[in-house]
Amino acid sequence: MSNNTLVKRILGQDKNILQLIVITILVFALMSWLNPDKFLRYYNFESITYIMPELGILAIAMMIAMLTGGIDLSVVGIANLAGILAGVFFHSVITGADLTTGMTLLYTGIGILFALAIGLAAGLLNGVLIAKLRITPILATLGTGQIFTGLAVVLTGGPAIVGFPDGWSFIGNGKIFGIATPFILFVIVAGAVAVLLTRTTFGVNLMLIGTNPRAAVFAALRKDRMIIYSYMLTGVLAALAGVILSGRTNAAKSDYGASYLLQAVLIAVLGGTNPAGGKGRVLGVSIALIALMLLSSGFQILRFSNHLIDFIWGGFLLLVIALNAFRNSGR
Repeated sequence: MSNNTLVKRILGQDKNILQLIVITILVFALMSWLNPDKFLRYYNFESITYIMPELGILAIAMMIAMLTGGIDLSVVGIANLAGILAGVFFHSVITGADLTTGMTLLYTGIGILFALAIGLAAGLLNGVLIAKLRITPILATLGTGQIFTGLAVVLTGGPAIVGFPDGWSFIGNGKIFGIATPFILFVIVAGAVAVLLTRTTFGVNLMLIGTNPRAAVFAALRKDRMIIYSYMLTGVLAALAGVILSGRTNAAKSDYGASYLLQAVLIAVLGGTNPAGGKGRVLGVSIALIALMLLSSGFQILRFSNHLIDFIWGGFLLLVIALNAFRNSGR
C-alpha cells in the first residue's frame, strides 16, 4: 500500500481534517515564535498531556450527542457530580488503616465503577427526557445540568471535597512507561469510540438518525432507543472525565471545569461535527483538541486573562459555526 493511499484512508478524504492539521501547525508555529523559551519547554507539553484528556473526553461526549442532532449541556455537571459522589463514597468507607493497605486499590476500582454508574444514570435521564418526553435536547440537558450541579452543591455545602486515595490520584497524575496516565486513557477512549462509530451497527445507525431521521424510520430503526443509548454513552464519558479531573486535582467541586462546556462544544464543532447531526469523527475532534490546547497554553504563557480567553473561545465558536454554515450553503 502506497503512502498516499494510507493517508487517504486515514483522512477519509475529509478536507476538514487537512484544514485542522494546517491550523494546528500554524498555531504551533505562532506560539513558538511569540515565546519560544517557555512554549517549547518539555514541561509545557507534559502539562498539556495531563490537562488535555479530561477536556478531550468531554468533547467526544459532546460529539456523540450532536450526532443525533442534539446537544448535552449537562456534561460538566455530570463530571463534577460523579467525582463528588465518588469522594463521598471514599470518605464513608475508607478508614485511616485502609489507606496503607492493598484495600485502597479495591476501593479505587469500586469508586470508578460507582462514578461511571452515576454517569450512566444521568445519561439515561437525559435520554428519556429527550426521546420519550420529546423535550428539546438543549432545554432538557440545560435543566438536568442545573440539577446535577445543585445536587453537587448540596452534597459538599459549597467547598471542594478532598482526601481521595492514592490510586485515584494516579489516574489523574500518574505515569505509565513515562507517559501521563490521563493521556493513555484518552487514547484508549478515543480509539474505542472511533471503532464504535465506524465499525459497529450502533455507530452506523447513530449516523443515519442524525443524517436523515425519516429514512431511519423507514429503515425500522428504533430511534428512541438509539437516542437513549447515545446519551447514556455521553453520560459515562462525562463521568470518566470527572474521574480524571478529580484525580488530577485530588478534589471535586460543583464548579470545576466551568469553562469546559464552551470549549467542548467548540472542539466538537471545529473538529467537523455537524450540530444538526449525522456527521462527526473522533480524529477531527482529537486534532481540534490539540490545536486548542496549544493555543490555550500559548495564551497562558502570554498571560492573557481568563476572561479574555473565554471571550476568544466564544468568538471563535461563532466564527466556526458561521463558516460551516456558509460552506454548506454553497454546496
